[in-house]
Amino acid sequence: VWRKEKKMMSIVHFRTNGLKNSPLWREQVSAVCLICNDKIASMKRSNVKRHFDTRHATFASKYPAGDSRKKAQQQLRVWTRQGDYNSASFAGSLAIVRNGKPFTDGEYAKTFMLDVANGLFDDLPNKDKIIKRIQDMPLSARTVHDRTIMMANQVEETQVKDINTAPFFSLALDESTDVSHLSQFSVIARYAAGDTLREESLAVLPIKGSTRAEDLFKSFMEFAHEKNIPMDKLLSVCTDGAPCMVGKNKGFLALLREHENRPILSFHCILHQEALCAQMCDGQLGEVMSLVIRVINFIVARALNDRQFKTLLDEVGNNYHGLLLHSNVSWLSRGKVLSRFAACLNEIRTFFEMKGIEHPELLAGFTSSLLQSFKARFGEFREHTHLFKFITHPNECSLNTADLSYIPDVSLRDFEAGVADLKASDMWVNKFKSLNEDLERIARQKAELASKHIIAVLTMFGSTYSCEQSFSHLKNIKSNLRSRLTDESLNACMKLNLTNILVRLNNPSSHRSSVLIK
Repeated sequence: VWRKEKKMMSIVHFRTNGLKNSPLWREQVSAVCLICNDKIASMKRSNVKRHFDTRHATFASKYPAGDSRKKAQQQLRVWTRQGDYNSASFAGSLAIVRNGKPFTDGEYAKTFMLDVANGLFDDLPNKDKIIKRIQDMPLSARTVHDRTIMMANQVEETQVKDINTAPFFSLALDESTDVSHLSQFSVIARYAAGDTLREESLAVLPIKGSTRAEDLFKSFMEFAHEKNIPMDKLLSVCTDGAPCMVGKNKGFLALLREHENRPILSFHCILHQEALCAQMCDGQLGEVMSLVIRVINFIVARALNDRQFKTLLDEVGNNYHGLLLHSNVSWLSRGKVLSRFAACLNEIRTFFEMKGIEHPELLAGFTSSLLQSFKARFGEFREHTHLFKFITHPNECSLNTADLSYIPDVSLRDFEAGVADLKASDMWVNKFKSLNEDLERIARQKAELASKHIIAVLTMFGSTYSCEQSFSHLKNIKSNLRSRLTDESLNACMKLNLTNILVRLNNPSSHRSSVLIK
């Protein structure tokens, strides 16, 4: 299927096996493929047939000769005639999806633009032309849906290509239930793409039966094989610590290690472990919060006490100028109040002594219990401390304890030699000490010294925060009003909402410059 570049001369029908019923437009100079936009220098039948058979074999199988092929050809001709309308249509569809709106809002968007254009462009001589273009822009529900699927497929192709070229990648996995009581398995990948690290939502897999480890593993492996994900490059997996994920014999991670027949790092999400620690101390935490609120109210709610306490903070040089009031309806209020209270704890005790008020040992017992709970958790991160330490303190890295067996294709001998050279250089040691907080810049500057180790560590997940974020988008997209959204549409909407990849706003027939939107 082709279009002219300079002057259309005639329409030729090739009735060969590969191009039967495929209309081509003969031109004087060259031909342009409507599917991939490639140019063919010669209009010879053999050249055209070779291009179609090698580049578009899937097109021939997807649209066999007959009515389906004719419909596809007609659609490509429509796209060719529409020209710039398609880029605008893609941009509008992307805006609708990223705002969590239903596909049917495309018609509303056109109505809105037409109403605004009548007043906004009233003094322009080409007002009628502008309105005509808005009217001709395709934004029906079907069009928005198809554009969304096309852009999501484009993003997915880029993700798979980047993962295949990256040296390693890690996964964050979590499962949740949507509004229609369907289990959704979120798969987030982190990998190095050039000089940057990317976190991308690979898929939201629907689990329509039980959610046992075998079901999750089967669904994930089918997806990995279908999309050609290089599982030999998988370095680590971060989960929420549920039994179906971390079970010793039949958990997801156990099945994955058995399938890959090699060690794979696993981490229990830090956020989940913190929540479990808080649950263990829930009773004591409630008592502490009650005590803190009483103390804050005694100081802040009384004007004289508030002024005197602020004066005390200024005299001792405290960075804060007062305490915060707790609000149950304000998100994260409890954490902010406790943080400020802890930072001013010494001043609070001094203020109470000035007032002659006896105060208990605030937080003492609770802190001790909480520390014991924290010591019982986060074992995976402590176990691999030296593996991570090389990133921020390469001059202090202990080679005897750094376990490199989890990182494929890393030679221990070459790693030791590189680190020895690094330690021997005062310039590098001082440079790393001054740049501890800039991890990515450090990674680039020492790319020749154990670069694989650096990239491997930087790709690891410490929490399933990205999965939780994806479930927030899921709740917004698949709401009570859109509970019948198909799995394909939901996955496409999720991918476009969560990706950081530039989306190319064009269609297969567009030969003009494409518009990129992040």
